[in-house]
Amino acid sequence: MSPHGSTARHWKRAESVLVVIYTVAGEVLLLDRRRPRGFWQSVTGSLEWGETPRAAALREVAEETGISGIDGRLIDARHGERFPIVPPWRAKYAPWDHYNLEHWFYLPLRSRRMIQLNPKEHVAYRWWPMAEAARRASSWTNRKAIRWLLGR
Repeated sequence: MSPHGSTARHWKRAESVLVVIYTVAGEVLLLDRRRPRGFWQSVTGSLEWGETPRAAALREVAEETGISGIDGRLIDARHGERFPIVPPWRAKYAPWDHYNLEHWFYLPLRSRRMIQLNPKEHVAYRWWPMAEAARRASSWTNRKAIRWLLGR
């Protein structure tokens, strides 16, 4: 919680997760956001107040893809990035929050899965070869997280 007390709960929490879902064959799942269109990304989402990064990652994977029952396979990279909150989203955050802390997770799958998109958030999905996914991901943190996976 913020040092500014319970009023922080009225704002979006400036902490999020990024979950790179990939197959053992080397394909990465990317989702196309509803807004802005053409913004391809892995599963992402903000932590709710009182939620751990792992719980948020599990929740976001289920909400955005329909994949559940993966707790034992979810890998906490114990890494992430801190980045400035961009102007279009500033109003959702408390005035004292200028940066977001993103926690990285990886979810290896034996093969592709059919994805049930949340139509409020995404309009399409595609499985890309890892190197192509690293080029197509729209955010620099997502590209970096996929490249980290390529370097393993």
